[in-house]
Amino acid sequence: MNPVAFTIFGIDVMWYGVLISAGVLIGVLIALKEAKRTGFREDDLIDFLLYAIPAGIVGARAYYVIFSWDYYSQNLSQIINIRSGGLAIHGAIIGGIITGVLFCKIRKINVLEILDLVIPSLALGQAIGRWGNFINQEAYGGPTDLPWGIIVDGQKVHPTFLYESIIDFCIFLFLIWFSKHKKASHGQLLGLYLILYSAGRFFIEGLRTDSLMFAGMRVAQLVSLASIVIGAGLLIYLKNKKQSS
Repeated sequence: MNPVAFTIFGIDVMWYGVLISAGVLIGVLIALKEAKRTGFREDDLIDFLLYAIPAGIVGARAYYVIFSWDYYSQNLSQIINIRSGGLAIHGAIIGGIITGVLFCKIRKINVLEILDLVIPSLALGQAIGRWGNFINQEAYGGPTDLPWGIIVDGQKVHPTFLYESIIDFCIFLFLIWFSKHKKASHGQLLGLYLILYSAGRFFIEGLRTDSLMFAGMRVAQLVSLASIVIGAGLLIYLKNKKQSS
């Protein structure tokens, strides 16, 4: 599939960017709907997103560049070229959480409350955005004989982008359901997301052939393990806090 969606004024607009933008837009609309349902001020959410979305993109790119520095140190002009890919979701999450903490400290808002509002949207946005990897012919796995394998460079390989897209969409549905029927305190959705996404990503990353590496280990797997611990710790803290109150 042609990675160029369309051309306007001589500038190629890539499917990668179109899909990420679509994921962001749909995610924003869902977050606003959740804010209205839970009674959270929509103006505060919009203001937060105006900071968090750009910060997430910068974080996603910075993370990717840092762990691919051998290439970018020799190609500095490519650091800001994100049209062909090179955004890491872990960097986006870190950038978004840091922005959330700072924003909520200034506005005197519960950071866990606002993060719980946007976390389901994040999972859905990931599910949509992963199809940009398919169009760019990236983020795929090693050879496979499974019937759903895709052909890349003449070889059938694991469609790891598809695996993650399915997992992300299921996480989105679960978090929305949990929020409506089971949620007892702010921060639970964040904790569940960190555990569920990270567990899925850990195993999917083991199939990929283009992992970012650090000291001979897959960075995404290391971050996933740390995120599972953080998510579990957060849920335990919230449970103990509720029981003691």
